[in-house]
Amino acid sequence: MELREPIERLIRNPKEFTKTVPFPDPSDIRLYDETLRDGEQMPGVCYTPQQKLEIAKAIAAVGVHVMSVGFPAASAGDRTTLQLIMEAKRAGELGDVEIVVMCRSSRSDIDVTVKTLRDVGIDPREVTFFIFSSGSDLHMKYKIGKTLLRFEGREESQWLDLPLEFYRNANIALQCDAIRHARACGVESIEFGAEDGSRGDVDYFIEYFKRGLEAGGARPAWPDTVGCLTPEAMRWYGSRIVNAMPKNMPLVAHLHNDYGLGTINAITATSCGFRVISVTAYGYGERAGNVKLHEYAVALRVLYGIDIPGFKYEKLRDLARFMERMSGIPMQQHEPIIGEKVFTHESGIHTHGVMIDRRMYEAVPTELVGAETSFVYGKHSGVALVEGTLRRREAWLGEAGVDVTMELAQRVTEEIKRLREERAASNANEEAIDVHRAAMEQLALSEDDVMTIAIALGRPVAIG
Repeated sequence: MELREPIERLIRNPKEFTKTVPFPDPSDIRLYDETLRDGEQMPGVCYTPQQKLEIAKAIAAVGVHVMSVGFPAASAGDRTTLQLIMEAKRAGELGDVEIVVMCRSSRSDIDVTVKTLRDVGIDPREVTFFIFSSGSDLHMKYKIGKTLLRFEGREESQWLDLPLEFYRNANIALQCDAIRHARACGVESIEFGAEDGSRGDVDYFIEYFKRGLEAGGARPAWPDTVGCLTPEAMRWYGSRIVNAMPKNMPLVAHLHNDYGLGTINAITATSCGFRVISVTAYGYGERAGNVKLHEYAVALRVLYGIDIPGFKYEKLRDLARFMERMSGIPMQQHEPIIGEKVFTHESGIHTHGVMIDRRMYEAVPTELVGAETSFVYGKHSGVALVEGTLRRREAWLGEAGVDVTMELAQRVTEEIKRLREERAASNANEEAIDVHRAAMEQLALSEDDVMTIAIALGRPVAIG
């Protein structure tokens, strides 16, 4: 149906309420994908280097600007991944996406990563090194405290007795030493940050960032490692950090989703002036995951009017199906924007409205995200949808000698409802869940598997 009035007169545009929110220029916003690093840290997820290369190609094709590809010092697999991805980038298969590798504030981590690159003829200047340490007092003293003691030449016996100030100062010194070492190894692009920023002292972080920049770092990263930020806290921290840094500094916000606030916190961070936003495909990541690429990009576009140049919004749903197959982790069908059934309608009230104009019950533009409106039939179906379906297939029914009438539509609707409830009474749903859980358990290793491996490797070998 063609509407007589402009749509703006019939429904309120959400951008009426967000048009005054300040944002960086859209061309300055950088989507920083961490699917290959944080995404793989989701329990039960594991990718081979070749699979990571395929994922990297798919994500680059969507239009992200930055991509973290792993932690080379942590595993041979991540070293191979880095080499494969850099070779693919040189071959023009990844566009101009910036590649990031992760290193602890450790000279040995940096040396391993530099060697990994040089072994395949890649100059370290072609890769960004993300060098990290800890940011909250809890992490500094009780997680990496012994490392900081060794770095400062102190005895381990002093661990619990030294004041927090010692660990804060040592942490900055360790970070700056690692940055300077990376620069001496030929690395030019250095991102740096510290875990658990959202539970750390903001003034300490500002000092930490300033010292890191002086040592040769280029891009500070501030994380909400355990996803405990509220939008109000994000604005409190974010505004202070942005105001204390050089103007137009490309600050990174790395946020998690433990309370389901990842997207709004990322949008808040952007409005504070953070220009590099960490995301993952579907939000894969440890615990409740990271900021979801699809939610952040589409919400910015539709609700705030921020269109990120070159981003392929229409590829998001295809990427979702691809990631399901690669990870083995299915997405909920009602996942915003990319869920298989979020543009599918059953309820009679809804289907009737959508058949008039899809905007009656769809706020996300299907054409923007590569989707189509569709219908399913079941307990909540209405006669209007069923009659419309019969009319659309009237020629086919005519060949079977069936005339389409309202009476027939009503009878068919009643039978659809009866049949759907009959199917619901079966145990098909439970069986489907059990099959998936069993498959995932076969992929994962249990504590019993660890014991079996230990026995096999550690049992004394009989001699003679």
